[in-house]
Amino acid sequence: MNNATKKVWSVPGLLLLAALLVIAVLLSNTLFKGVRFDLTENQLYTMSDGTRNVLANIEEPISLYYYFSDTGTEQLPQIRGYARRVQETLEEYEQRARGKIKLQVIDPLPFSEEEDEAASAGVQAVPVSTAGDTVYFGLVGTNAVDDQSVIPFFDASKEAFLEYDLTKLVYSLANPKKTVVGLMSSLPVRGGLNPVTRQPMPPWTVISQFEQLFEIRDIDLAATAIDDQIDVLMIVHPKGLSDDTLYAIDQFMLRGGRALIFVDPHADSDQPPPDPNNPVAQFQSRASNLGPLFTAWGVEFTAEQFVADQLLALNVRAPDGVGQVRHLGLLGIDEELLDSDDVVTGGLNAINFGYAGSLRATDDAALTLSPLITTTRDSGLMGAQSLLFSQDPADIQDNFQPDETLHVLAARVAGESASAFAERAAAGNGVVSGQINAIVVADTDVLLDPFWVSVQQFFGQRLVNSFASNGDFVFNALDNLTGNADLISIRGRETYRRPFKRVEELKVQADERYRQTEEQLQVELATTEQRLGELQSARTDTGSMMMTPEQQAEIDSFIAQKAQIRKNLREVRRNLDRDIKRLGTTIKVLNAALVPLLLIIIVIVLAARKKRKIA
Repeated sequence: MNNATKKVWSVPGLLLLAALLVIAVLLSNTLFKGVRFDLTENQLYTMSDGTRNVLANIEEPISLYYYFSDTGTEQLPQIRGYARRVQETLEEYEQRARGKIKLQVIDPLPFSEEEDEAASAGVQAVPVSTAGDTVYFGLVGTNAVDDQSVIPFFDASKEAFLEYDLTKLVYSLANPKKTVVGLMSSLPVRGGLNPVTRQPMPPWTVISQFEQLFEIRDIDLAATAIDDQIDVLMIVHPKGLSDDTLYAIDQFMLRGGRALIFVDPHADSDQPPPDPNNPVAQFQSRASNLGPLFTAWGVEFTAEQFVADQLLALNVRAPDGVGQVRHLGLLGIDEELLDSDDVVTGGLNAINFGYAGSLRATDDAALTLSPLITTTRDSGLMGAQSLLFSQDPADIQDNFQPDETLHVLAARVAGESASAFAERAAAGNGVVSGQINAIVVADTDVLLDPFWVSVQQFFGQRLVNSFASNGDFVFNALDNLTGNADLISIRGRETYRRPFKRVEELKVQADERYRQTEEQLQVELATTEQRLGELQSARTDTGSMMMTPEQQAEIDSFIAQKAQIRKNLREVRRNLDRDIKRLGTTIKVLNAALVPLLLIIIVIVLAARKKRKIA
C-alpha cells in the first residue's frame, strides 16, 4: 500500500470522505430538487401529457387537503404503501402546477378537529377493526370560489386510474362550469305514456340519475342546429333523422363537440303504438343508425344484424313459464371482455346487452376505433328482422352459427375526419373537417331498467338496486367526455404492486389437484351409496334395520378409502405450502445476497486485473 492509499484509509481521510459525502447529498437535494428518474418498467411515476396540460392551464389557486390516518395505519402496511404513492403523486402535482396548487397533508387523529373537518367534507371513515377503529384516506379540493370536490376514499383496486381521478378533480375545480348534456332520443327515456298499455311510465333510471349530476337539455329530433353551450351530445336511437338534423350533428362534432351515441339493430323499447288501420306497423324495423356520419368517420355498424354469443347468454324465463333457458341474444359481458385500461370500462364488473349490433372500422378509416366492450369468439351475427316475429331462445339457438370473431359492442371513435356533408359545409361556410371524439354503443337496451336495476315501490318511493354496471358504464362515458381533450387522453396506468406469478401458478396447480381429488372422493361416495342401496334392495328381510355383513363391509371399505383420500388432500396442501415457502426463501436469499455478491465479484475482478498489471 503506497502513501496515498494509506492517507485515504486513515481516520482523518475517512472523516473527510464522510464530510464530502454529506456535502454532496445536501447539494444534490438543493440543486436537483424535484428532478426524478422513473426507472419502473411501465413508467409508473411519469405524468401523462394530458395531466401536464391540465396543470399548466390552472388560472385560479386550488387547495388540496390530503387526509390520511398515518398514526392509525401503523399496523396496516398494505394501506400505507398505497398512501405513500398517493402522497408522492400529489406532491408532484403541486410541483408542476407552478404555485397554483397548495397541498396540505393532514393526519386526522380520533376526536380531533381535523377528524371533524374530514367527516364534514365527505371523506369516508373506514372501519379497520372489530373494536370500531376507523381510518381516513381521502382528498378534498377547493377553489377560489369555494367549490368543493371530494374523493371520499382512495380504493387500491382503482389504483390504475389514480392519475385520472386526481386530474379529474383538479380539472373540475379549475373549470367549475356545470356540464350541459344535450339529450336527443327517439325512445321514451324521460317517461311518458305507454303506447300499448296507455299507462304512464316513469323516466328511465339512468336518465333520472344523470339529472342529479348534469344539466340535461332536450334536443328535438328535427333540430337543425346544436347549441354551442352543449358540452356532450347524448344520442339515443337516432331513427329516421333528416339530413338537416344529421348535418347539425356533423357540424357540432367537427366544431369539437363530443357525443355518446347509442344505435341499435333492434331496440326492444321501440314499440310502435297499436294502429288498427295499419296492422303491419308492428313489423316495421326497430333499427337505428347514423349512416352518413358513420360512413364519413369510417365506422361500420351492423344495423340489420344482432350479435349472439354462446358463452355470454343470459338465463331468462322459458317461454312456457317453467324453468329458465339460455338466450343467446341477451348477453352478460363480464369484466374480462371490458377494456381494463380505459377509465370508462376499467373496474366495472358486468354489463348486460340485448340484441346488440357489431362495430368495426372500415379498411380506409382515418379515425381510430378503440374497442371498449367485445364478445367472445364463440359469437355470430343473426338477422335482426327475425326478432319482429319471434324472440324464442330455442329458435335463436337453432339458427346460431359462430363466426369466431370478437364483435365490438362499444368503442371509442377519435381522430381527424371530413364532414359527411362536405359540399354543403363548403357552400354554407360550415366546418369541412375536424377532430371527432365520440363513444359509440351498438345497443340501446343497455339503458333499459330491466337490464341493470331492480325497481321496487316502497310507500310511494322508488327503491333502485343495481345488479349490473350498465349505469356506471354510461356515467363513466359521459363523465369522461365532459372533460377536455387532455383529460380524455389519460388512460389507466399499471399498478405498483407486482403479483408473485410463480406462487399463483403453484396455487392454481394445487387447487386443480385438490379439486380432482375432491371430485374423486365425491364419485366414490356416490358409488358407495349406490352399492349400499343395491345391497338393501337385494335383502329379503326388508323389515330389519340391521345391516348385513356385506353392507357393513362396504361401509368399512368406504370409510377407509375416505380416510386415505383426505390424507391425500392434506398432503397436496402440505406440498403447496412447502413449495411456496421454499420459493419465498429463495427470493429472500436472492434479494439479500445478490447485490453484495455482485459487488464482491466486481472487486475481485478489479483486484485481479490490477495485480496482473503490476506483475
